[in-house]
Amino acid sequence: MILDGKATAASIRAALREDIERDKERAGRAPCLAVILVGDDPASQVYVRNKEKACADVGITALSYRRPASMSQNDLESLIAELNADPAVDGILLQLPLPEGLDARPCIDAISPEKDVDGLTAVNQGRVAMNAPGLRPCTPAGVLAILDHYGISVSGKKAVVIGRSNLVGRPVALMLGSRDYNATVTMCHSRTPDLAAVCREADLIVAALGKPRFVTADMVKPGAVIIDVGINRGADGKLCGDVDYERVAPLASAITPVPGGIGPMTISQLLVNTTKAWRARLLHE
Repeated sequence: MILDGKATAASIRAALREDIERDKERAGRAPCLAVILVGDDPASQVYVRNKEKACADVGITALSYRRPASMSQNDLESLIAELNADPAVDGILLQLPLPEGLDARPCIDAISPEKDVDGLTAVNQGRVAMNAPGLRPCTPAGVLAILDHYGISVSGKKAVVIGRSNLVGRPVALMLGSRDYNATVTMCHSRTPDLAAVCREADLIVAALGKPRFVTADMVKPGAVIIDVGINRGADGKLCGDVDYERVAPLASAITPVPGGIGPMTISQLLVNTTKAWRARLLHE
């Protein structure tokens, strides 16, 4: 079974569109996302355009704050403080990576946790660790959303997460192991001995390490569910994931493709988080 992130994201967006249209009169306005892009990195510009287009598709107002790479740390943190204080803004998205000379961590933590629609502040990461309510990181939330959409239960199953970044690996491991999902989780990384043997025991593998086609067929138990978070450009110039899709897919019971898997789910969860923040602030839900 191919887990179609594009189709799943489209269904999530359709539901959000209906919910926003139904409730925006009661709220007094549509949800509003402030998008900060510093510098002129081409990939970041594409990502931001895609996110702004997705906002327009569901009825979220996107405010664009494009600033030069020469922007100072103080000026960036001051802009974030202004947006925190602005009652017309429900969510703040700081597009990463920042240009050289700017420190991302204090900028991220300057964002109000209630407006942190990327779920990356230390406060919201702590809420993930404690399984407390809060805005969840978009990619891990997208992983769980696609499992939910296809009715794939991981309760009591062995899950292996390859990668331990704060953006994906660490939070998705915590979320899979929470009382909501009840998986038994092993988080692997570059120092894990005999990684292939660990993976062969897994009912679910989440690959999030950023290495093209790293997960090979000899690492996969027949019938396992494979979630490929990676997006890389292979030696042939084509986009590929962290999983050797052509050889692993015949073994898997379900697998996400690259592209068209977790990428669209990540953007859909940004929209979900923005709508949640709007509901919490204006509808007290």
